Amino acid sequence: MRRTKDRAKETREQILLSAEKVFYEKGVAHASMEDVARAAGVTRGAIYWHFANRADLVLELYNSLPMPQEELIARELEAENADVFGVLERVGREWLELLAADEHRQRILSILLRCDHTGEFSVISERQNDLDDEHMQVLEAAFAKAEGQGKLGSTWTPRSAASMLRWVIKGLCSEWLLFGRRFDLAGEGKEALHRLFASYALPAAPG
Repeated sequence: MRRTKDRAKETREQILLSAEKVFYEKGVAHASMEDVARAAGVTRGAIYWHFANRADLVLELYNSLPMPQEELIARELEAENADVFGVLERVGREWLELLAADEHRQRILSILLRCDHTGEFSVISERQNDLDDEHMQVLEAAFAKAEGQGKLGSTWTPRSAASMLRWVIKGLCSEWLLFGRRFDLAGEGKEALHRLFASYALPAAPG
């Protein structure tokens, strides 16, 4: 029984590795389950035993990515005198550095960016929207804390500050992945975040 479970796990992992390669090279819309089966060296039946359709495969690829330690970050932000800007800027910088160094993550996020989000694949869009909503709630609460500490400049609201941070990070990542990695994501991204967070801060009182 254990050998059967181990073999099934190995088959599943091989299917996911092959799906990542096929979807990245051909695009999800132009790749079939037969293409994935051929690349994995298994039958279509073996694929459908583990995955319902192409969207299910894409979601599993996305779920395979280790995500930032959100609970640890949340605990940092909950501290009474938390340096909200410092924590968020550090997390954003670490995310860009991680993406720049991790080719596996680059391929999967590229697949998601190029994926059709209608019909069979609408579930992917729903999943991403749910995650975006969760992240926005966390970011807005963090900026509200900074506002309560008297550190958020008057030109910003917690909502607008959270939205801008999301747009900057997603924009940097999307442009870098989709248009040939034409700039230093980690280096230039770090500078962009530093300037953004400088704009969030309440101006210092005149001396």
